[in-house]
Amino acid sequence: MDRGVSIMRAAVAPEAEGWRLDRALAAAVPTLSRERLKALISSGAVFGPQGAAVRDPASKAIPGGLYEVHVPAPAEAHNVPQDIPLVITYEDEHLLVVDKPAGMVVHPAAGNLDGTMVNALLHHCAGRLSGIGGVARPGIVHRIDKGTSGLLVVAKTDRAHEGLAAQFAKHSIDRRYKAIVAGIPNPPSGTVDAPLARSSANRQKMAIVAEGRGKRAVTHYALERPLKEASLIECRLETGRTHQVRVHMTSIGHALLGDPAYGRTKIAHRDILNRLDFKRQALHAAALGFIHPVSKQNLTFESVVPSDMQELLSALSV
Repeated sequence: MDRGVSIMRAAVAPEAEGWRLDRALAAAVPTLSRERLKALISSGAVFGPQGAAVRDPASKAIPGGLYEVHVPAPAEAHNVPQDIPLVITYEDEHLLVVDKPAGMVVHPAAGNLDGTMVNALLHHCAGRLSGIGGVARPGIVHRIDKGTSGLLVVAKTDRAHEGLAAQFAKHSIDRRYKAIVAGIPNPPSGTVDAPLARSSANRQKMAIVAEGRGKRAVTHYALERPLKEASLIECRLETGRTHQVRVHMTSIGHALLGDPAYGRTKIAHRDILNRLDFKRQALHAAALGFIHPVSKQNLTFESVVPSDMQELLSALSV
């Protein structure tokens, strides 16, 4: 740290030859998004191997070159701490694992400016959260959708944030979801390897795109229990893209029950969903495993499927 500025040193990988600088640095510094790096480069906060500021995000990176990224200290968060109950699965001085209920938004955004997990975390942690996520997302290393329940890890310190983000970038985090989908997969297990990007027809949705576009996304699925024209499956995420499980399972004909964006409710399920008032995607982040970024301990956590999904499973039992 230097006068409120965090200096991050990033070595560009040899295989990044010919890459734009913002892309190469995003690969070298997984804690910063490519958009954030573009802004930092344009503002003169990135210095090349010769010590001079580099101001063009589109300039070619120097393979093997060591760059300095000067990240200003985050402005004081404008989010208001709110005394909202949280289910804390694990907590120490560096991080905590939270079991998020369905319906809770992770961080503030248009239409959800308070009542979010960030508001609850600011109260619970008395503001002691990693600043790498910026004003809007203090401590947030990854997120799960509003309508999805289950486990996510939150960083209290920048050291923890950087270590966790590196594991997410390497796809070494163990993330397993329970999902109730339409139909019974055949074969009962498999892998969907299809890149995802924002849908050109609806920017609120994700879509599978042609190879070379979007970001690689890989989901491994396995049947756990056949149900009434439906199945309980486990999905292991090799990558963690927005709406990944929802889009991938829909793409192979097994949309998540209750999914308001990607699912088309079968007649066989409509009455059950209405009777139970089940109006979210049937998806639960059930297991989370990672190496503690400071202690290096191997940590594994599990979360029981919540009551609304339990009721749906009972109603669909055969």
